[in-house]
Amino acid sequence: MKKKNKVIVAGLICLDITPVFPSNEAVKLDQILVPGKLIQMGAADVHAGGCVANTGLAMKLFGAEVILVGRVGQDSFGQSIENILKEYHVQDGLIKGKDTATSYSVVIAPPGVDRIFLHHPGANNTFCGDDIKDELLEEAVLFHFGYPPLMKRMFECQGKELIHLFQRVKLKGLITSLDMAAIDEKSEAAWQDWKAILTELIPYIDIFAPSAEELCYMLEPGRYHEWNQRAAGRDVTEILCIEEDIAPLGEQLIKMGAKIVLIKCGAPGFYYRTASEPNILSISNGILKNPESWADRSGFEKSYIPDCLLSANGAGDTTIAAFLTAAMNQYPFEQCLQLAAAAGASCVTEYDALSGLKSFPELEEKISCGWLKVHS
Repeated sequence: MKKKNKVIVAGLICLDITPVFPSNEAVKLDQILVPGKLIQMGAADVHAGGCVANTGLAMKLFGAEVILVGRVGQDSFGQSIENILKEYHVQDGLIKGKDTATSYSVVIAPPGVDRIFLHHPGANNTFCGDDIKDELLEEAVLFHFGYPPLMKRMFECQGKELIHLFQRVKLKGLITSLDMAAIDEKSEAAWQDWKAILTELIPYIDIFAPSAEELCYMLEPGRYHEWNQRAAGRDVTEILCIEEDIAPLGEQLIKMGAKIVLIKCGAPGFYYRTASEPNILSISNGILKNPESWADRSGFEKSYIPDCLLSANGAGDTTIAAFLTAAMNQYPFEQCLQLAAAAGASCVTEYDALSGLKSFPELEEKISCGWLKVHS
């Protein structure tokens, strides 16, 4: 079968429930979440969430042909997710289990405060490598997977299922991409040796896009806790030094075998680091434009200043979606970075991941008209 220009986006899917705060004035969390206090709220914003919905549907909105694969239960939340995917005509890859509940997240996003997630993994814990059928891989050129630390079968036994899945996908000749998720230190995921998992997994990953906190926790937990001590309750990304804190983590990943690394650093932007020319050429697969120009690159792509800020929910996912879609459409490396940053800045103007997104032509026009970046 001749390969088509399709993208598989697989991994965690859930229903995101975001209570909307009636005021946009920045507040401190301890002034809101007080025991016994009644808080008057707006109507809840309810959307499909997780990597599959956020990254997958964003890629579709940017023009990619996507296949979405995720697990839900046969319950009302699962039906809600299926109805949402039907609106985009991408519901066929949804796997509905009988004896498990659909995953959900309650997203607490007070104005001026980073998001807090109350998350139930549900059916995502039953996702396994066999859910990605070989016939799907024959249709695709890129495989993106998201949030394995929140999916029990994918992280247990030192990530055996996750590693095997990526080995199988690489043998099919696809470009591979991976996104991570924060780890609750009291969860089963925290019992795994994530540095050992990444050491074995990274050689099969072409594009790796974790957040700074996720990556540091996995590679250098001692430094991760030192970051939190330095932050003293603030957003960790506010106190990070790119040269001292972020760049060394990117260098570790390149030495472990990653080809293209994007380290998300929250509101400031993201750090990028790429491998040598032979390694970039090995993954190009005829897709990347002037792949030699992608080699040996490093730097920090600052975020664009958003028109307004309602919620950062899904901003990292849509950033990745724009980068992957632009790369598949043979945009130059620098433009892939710009569009990724622009997508993230558009996303935060709404409570869900998709409503604030603009098309590539709209983003390009806004950039060309002098869209300002943070601290520029």
